[in-house]
Amino acid sequence: YSGFAMILSLHRQNKMTGIGEQFQYILRDETIHLNFGIDLINGIKEENPELWSPDFQLYITDKVREAVELEIRYAEDCLPKGILGLTAPMFREYTQYIADRRLERIGLKTQYQSKNPFPWMSETIDLGKEKNFFETRVTEYQSSSTLTW
Repeated sequence: YSGFAMILSLHRQNKMTGIGEQFQYILRDETIHLNFGIDLINGIKEENPELWSPDFQLYITDKVREAVELEIRYAEDCLPKGILGLTAPMFREYTQYIADRRLERIGLKTQYQSKNPFPWMSETIDLGKEKNFFETRVTEYQSSSTLTW
């Protein structure tokens, strides 16, 4: 998530606009994958509650914490001194915030209680397809029910 926020932050500042647009496409796809994974986990929990043991929950939480630390190190390597208003501590906070949201969605306790330093990322992820045709390209999929053949 740090990589998306870094590039999309630059895109918001009208820097690296081409790659920023490509990252919007990728983020759209990754959001679909994320939601599928969360639905899958929650479905498995519901159908097989015996699998959702305290030990397994602790294992998942530990893996999330490990992933957060790796993501934070990535941000620190990318931004050792900060650039264009972005700093590694901002990405630490963001990564922890995102991890807590993911844990919540699968029914686990939050670990960090961090705030979102990039609220615009939520808007970027949730943007609909309505964009000015002459200003940009739409990065949302069109559902088959709205296609004209």
